[in-house]
Amino acid sequence: MKIRTRLVIAFLTITLIPIILTTTMGIVLCRHQISSIEKTYGVTDTTWESLSNSMQVLSKVTEKPYEELKKIIAEDPEEMGDATRLEKVNKKLEKKKAYLLVRKGNTIVYIGTDSGKTKYVIRQLPKYGEADADAKNGLYLGGNAQVLIKQIDFKYRSGEKGSAFIVTDMKNVIPEVEELFVDLICVVVIVLIATAFILLMWIYRGIMRPLSKMKRAAYNIKEGNLDFEIKPESDDELGQLCSDLEDMRKRLKDSAEEKIQFDKENKELISNISHDLKTPVTAIKGYAEGIMDGVADTPEKMDKYIRTIYNKANEMNTLINELTLYSKIDTNRIPYNFNIISVNDYFTDCAEDLSLELESKNVEFGYFNYVDPEVKVIADAEQIKRVVHNIVNNSLKYMDKRKPIINLRVKDVGDFIQVELEDNGKGIAAKDLPNIFDRFYRTDASRNSSKGGSGIGLSIVKKIVEEHGGKIWATSREDTGTTMYFVLRKYQEVPLNE
Repeated sequence: MKIRTRLVIAFLTITLIPIILTTTMGIVLCRHQISSIEKTYGVTDTTWESLSNSMQVLSKVTEKPYEELKKIIAEDPEEMGDATRLEKVNKKLEKKKAYLLVRKGNTIVYIGTDSGKTKYVIRQLPKYGEADADAKNGLYLGGNAQVLIKQIDFKYRSGEKGSAFIVTDMKNVIPEVEELFVDLICVVVIVLIATAFILLMWIYRGIMRPLSKMKRAAYNIKEGNLDFEIKPESDDELGQLCSDLEDMRKRLKDSAEEKIQFDKENKELISNISHDLKTPVTAIKGYAEGIMDGVADTPEKMDKYIRTIYNKANEMNTLINELTLYSKIDTNRIPYNFNIISVNDYFTDCAEDLSLELESKNVEFGYFNYVDPEVKVIADAEQIKRVVHNIVNNSLKYMDKRKPIINLRVKDVGDFIQVELEDNGKGIAAKDLPNIFDRFYRTDASRNSSKGGSGIGLSIVKKIVEEHGGKIWATSREDTGTTMYFVLRKYQEVPLNE
């Protein structure tokens, strides 16, 4: 066979095969996705033309839910005030990539999704009787809303006007349509790559260059040099191998840096412990020598010396206990005892304990609870109490006012409850505020132990709050005071679908 003939056959092969394969696979994928959409969303008569129109597809998907909702309202409009019934309706709508809004008068009484996503929608909702929607047609809201709504107007038994809205987000099409277009693109790309003749000319370049890079990378890693980067040039197996090698380099580098940081923290830990223990030990030794040498020659001096020794021993015991606790928390060796706790009951008891403790120290204490009685959280009562007391004790250490004040506030902030502990102490400098939850961090560079503590109290607090799935932060003004905030997620019972 002549070369020219071979070239013609090769040209016809690389031209026809992609066309035939792409067309065949496209038809198969279209039929499969159409069948999947009709089965998943309960729609019929889906065509390629309707798939290419996202608004038409999403409108068809909500036809049946619209008729069901209209029937419910026709039978009993008061069902639109039943939260349990609305949740059931909304659960069905969520499967259709939509959600429910219910308006009573001029007030939105039910939102079936995250309220942050609906603010632009609610602003543009048509008034009672303005929208002329049915099962097949809806009203499109543009701007920042980008949704398709279907409105059902009704009246409650009291005569008050109400509207129910089925809202469908137009920013995204249903997953099956996205998958269809992605699959079609993938099919075209795969077929073209598999059959492109030009790929044969790039085999040598496509293999040898990545291999050369990986060879240099392996040599650098062997020599301990990890300060380089391997950029994959392709998405094939060699490209993936380059990516894996780059991931390995990063992990090795991170591991080396972590080891350096760990060694540094261990040295810092030993230094901090030595420093913090040295002061009380020196004091104990000095006062003990004073007793032995007869310096404490009166009952008053003897009592003072003994009390000082006792207090310094307590400081050492507190430091050791904090270090032991942090070690257990840091290595996840503390078993948490999570229970459902009433927020009001728990923090009221906590406030009573704090009130008695602070009153004995001449500290003015205020307790403010803005949470409904039925609100609950899942938490370890003992550990959350430790969080509150650690924060309060930290405030007392750095209190510089003649009339010290500490306030405890508990607020409802949506899906969370927020606890605030405010003091009127000396405050924290802006440069120190981001670091106060780091272990062994102290705002006083001299690490003056006269204030007590080990510098890990707030790091323990942060660890406990994060183990509860919460978050902690602080705000402060120098010479004015500091407020510590932490949040805990509410316990919410999800009704089961009947």
